[in-house]
Amino acid sequence: MLSASASMILVSAPVAAKDVVKIAFVGPLTGGVSAIGLGGRNSADLAVQLRNADPKSKYTYQLVTQDDECRPNVGVQVATKVAADRHIVAGVTHFCSAVAMGTVGVYNRFGMPAVVWGAVLPEITYANDFKEVHRVNGTMINQSEVAAKFVTNLGYKKWAVIHDTTDYGKGHNKYFSEFLKKNGGTVISTFGVTADQQDFTTELTKIREMKPDVIYFGGLTPLGVRIRTQMDKLGIKAQFQGTSGVMSDAYVQGVGAELAEGSLSFLEGAPLEKLPGGKFFSEKYQQQKYSEPPEAYGPFAFAAANLIMDAVEKVGPDRKKVRDVLNATKDVDTIIGKVTFDDHRQNVVPLVTKYVVDNGKWVVWEDSAYATGKKKLAGL
Repeated sequence: MLSASASMILVSAPVAAKDVVKIAFVGPLTGGVSAIGLGGRNSADLAVQLRNADPKSKYTYQLVTQDDECRPNVGVQVATKVAADRHIVAGVTHFCSAVAMGTVGVYNRFGMPAVVWGAVLPEITYANDFKEVHRVNGTMINQSEVAAKFVTNLGYKKWAVIHDTTDYGKGHNKYFSEFLKKNGGTVISTFGVTADQQDFTTELTKIREMKPDVIYFGGLTPLGVRIRTQMDKLGIKAQFQGTSGVMSDAYVQGVGAELAEGSLSFLEGAPLEKLPGGKFFSEKYQQQKYSEPPEAYGPFAFAAANLIMDAVEKVGPDRKKVRDVLNATKDVDTIIGKVTFDDHRQNVVPLVTKYVVDNGKWVVWEDSAYATGKKKLAGL
């Protein structure tokens, strides 16, 4: 009788709920580059939603989101908050390089694995040997080399450089100027400006007198919008060339489609529509009906979240074990292509894509009217 009762209890018992595993997302959810941060957050959330819908998943995942505001002091505060929470196993962290540089020591100190999804300053992975810090996107070295070669091959000779004075802007100035010289270009003037500067009349008036072929801007969207707008007010006809920092819909919207036309930008990796999992990602993203687009770095945040969850599925929610699995990442298929971390846990990204604003949208250069000669960049 006891045996029968026990059997009935076993049959009627509900299926045990899966353990909940928390992972963090940290990025700029407010402020001038919030469009990028919100796209990254949505993309990491999408990865979590899809994983939780998979019956084969061993765990239920929860995304803990934090706003670093693209400010280093705030970034350190929120990084400390998530890293000190032992219920959070790892993090998808940072778009802004200055913030990422300020937080690497936090993740190392607390032993929390972090996978950077957008910040491009090389020193984030290479300045230290923090085994907790990884990066799925490429660095500004990759960007600068391709950018310098491309624009000099177009026939431009003289550049004026404006960069913000954060680590991000100074890094872009350093690497781009070096590669530009190697490719036969000349920097005739360089101006460092603060990230919150509003008026560029002084710098742009001096630049106008020097008559450069190109104005190269090393910084993020808000500053890029102000500079491009004020270039027009001062009658400067030079070509505008930006970094991945202006590669957002917000840049085009900020300056207007007509003024944004012909602006250049460079981004590591293939364009979304040409990524191995680009179609899948786009369809699933649209199905979730997020209020914001994924933007340029969304696929990287999606890939970073999946790498973390893959590691957890393999070894459980143990920070050290997850870190070790991430460190051994080699030829892993993701929607951004194969991911391989080098000895400093930097993804080896073999491709940088060239973009130009064509009819109000960022378009891959090879697919644009500029590549076919139907349209001409400034001064060509």
